[in-house]
Amino acid sequence: MNSTPSFTTAIQPPPGPNLVLPTTSPNININPPTFNNAMQVRMHVFVDEQNCSADAEIDSDDQRSWHWVITDTKKGEPIAVIRLVPPPQPPHETLTHPETSQTLPEYDWAHEPCIKLTRVAVLPEYRGLGLGRQLVDIALKWAGTHAGEIDAAIRDVAGQSRQSGLEEIKWNGLVLVHAQVDVEKMYQRLGFETDDSLGRWDEEGIEHVGMFKRISLHNSLES
Repeated sequence: MNSTPSFTTAIQPPPGPNLVLPTTSPNININPPTFNNAMQVRMHVFVDEQNCSADAEIDSDDQRSWHWVITDTKKGEPIAVIRLVPPPQPPHETLTHPETSQTLPEYDWAHEPCIKLTRVAVLPEYRGLGLGRQLVDIALKWAGTHAGEIDAAIRDVAGQSRQSGLEEIKWNGLVLVHAQVDVEKMYQRLGFETDDSLGRWDEEGIEHVGMFKRISLHNSLES
């Protein structure tokens, strides 16, 4: 009889710049260990399994995002990950009309700021255990009690853009996911609603939809 699996979850705060694919420098650990664990799962699922580009797997959002990793404690191996990208997000048209991306601003300051949950991945042998839903819940609970840190991330980008007034923009609980269509129903069960006005678009040969949910914000001292 198989023993009951045992899992632990670790959080990686924004790891900062100069991140590299772990496979690029196998003998030089220059990334934070938890980020390397996240990349191990992401490379297996998105690159090896879904045939996405390895070169695109680390992007500019990784350095400013929070990452969670679930580990199988009995095996000592990372098995599931999620990433929370703070506001601001790029204009949606960069996805639906990439040919216009050169004429668009780097970030969308015109619409309400939202956090974005991305890079949700579970190793094949651990699917069906609800780990994806668990990671979404963990990330949203964290966000709901850490709005101050998310607002600080907004101010950091706003300060770099040096546009007056942007430093006062605050996050009010809006959450976005770019869901692969085969997991759209999972997100619906978690309270996300598909925004048909965002359309459908292709990322790495996989059709996606945009979905939103609003969560309540609480003082972190109460958690």
